[in-house]
Amino acid sequence: MSETPRSARATWPAVLALAALATALAGTVTRGGTLGDRDGLYGWYALDAVLFALAVVLLRRMPPSLVPSLVLAGSVVVAATGLLAPPRTSDDAYRYLWDGRVQAAGISPYDHAPDAPELAELRWQATELFPPGGDCAGWDERRTAAGECSHLNRPGVHTVYPPVAEGWFAGLYALGGRYGVRAAQVGGALLAVATTGVLLVVLRRLGAGPSWRAALWGWFPGVAVWAVNDAHVDTLGVLLLVVSLAAAGRGRPVIGGALLGLSIATKLVPVLALPGALSGLFARRPRLRDLTLPLAAAAALALSYLPYLLASGPAVLGYLPGYLREEGYDQDHVDRFGLLRLILPDRPAIVAGVLVILAVAGWVLFRGDPARPWSGALLVTGTALLVLAPGYPWYGLLVVALVVLDGRWEWLAVPAAAQVLYLAGGQAQQLAYGAALLVALAGAVGRRRGAARVSGDGRR
Repeated sequence: MSETPRSARATWPAVLALAALATALAGTVTRGGTLGDRDGLYGWYALDAVLFALAVVLLRRMPPSLVPSLVLAGSVVVAATGLLAPPRTSDDAYRYLWDGRVQAAGISPYDHAPDAPELAELRWQATELFPPGGDCAGWDERRTAAGECSHLNRPGVHTVYPPVAEGWFAGLYALGGRYGVRAAQVGGALLAVATTGVLLVVLRRLGAGPSWRAALWGWFPGVAVWAVNDAHVDTLGVLLLVVSLAAAGRGRPVIGGALLGLSIATKLVPVLALPGALSGLFARRPRLRDLTLPLAAAAALALSYLPYLLASGPAVLGYLPGYLREEGYDQDHVDRFGLLRLILPDRPAIVAGVLVILAVAGWVLFRGDPARPWSGALLVTGTALLVLAPGYPWYGLLVVALVVLDGRWEWLAVPAAAQVLYLAGGQAQQLAYGAALLVALAGAVGRRRGAARVSGDGRR
């Protein structure tokens, strides 16, 4: 029997499953409800998850030579579904557009809150962000202190975004500001597909794993929703981090460190990958050149802040302290650390959470594999998100990309838990993240037993 019919029989099921996934994602984005009408989202998200798993399973049965092309093509299709409607479950992209507009006017985005009197003329011009005469009845509309209607979240506070993100917003506005929030969505789609391409290259050149694993990012339903439709800037941080860890894994600490610093200056969350980038640092006696990567990261982070620091001074911290309090990380008002708060009071839970994260980071620094920095980065990042229990699923985009590089698919339960929490509310925190913890532990145990069986078979 010829090879062509065999390849076709293995390929068409994966193609059809991908088409079904894309169709379901299109329905999710156009008909699945919004953050103001969440009931319609649960069934669509469940369908997306099932079709995603099926498509990846069938992809693994394809001839390896055909996999990269289908993964990349599928990534384009999945990203395109996120462009079919305005943002459905987050209004952050509107703030991106505003910060870009402010910078285009020659004003630092850290200087004023959107509803400040100094920016009244900009608000008057930005009718797509401050619709005149609006009744503010939509899920993504609210009143400013002066009574204006706005699509911006938290119009009364300074921006919370770091400088590389602000540079991205300025670029989006300069290139596509006239298209409104669509510019941010197109930017998110380009970043998502570019990340798929980079992951394919890293998997092949560094021998990090089979190329089908790139579909865990490129076809992941959360990429269509969080990275493209909602256009979260976290995707830029993910792309920078993937390239950073690839450079670190190839023994290029300057490039790896600089890109890591830029990734942190995009959304701060990638700082959790730093121990992974320094995997095995203390397995031997440290040398002076071991400081190259963290110093390069610190330099890139500082240089990215410098122009805004000169313009705005300490205001570059923006709303970050207030944001942390609002999200329940304040020691006087603890809404996070849900798993630890099952067994500890609020303040001790914070201390215990920090100690758990530090312990895992220490283990990576002593026992991690420097040739596979993404492995330690996944362990620390996944553990930190389990401990901190954030309510925003797009923070988990970082975990998805690290899963591609490392192969421990069970960590995908972490962004899934955040999605459940985001829709269901705070009462689901412990249940969702508890389930994610059990999945992660079950995966680790199963992997260890599988390795032990293989080792035992090899000795016989």
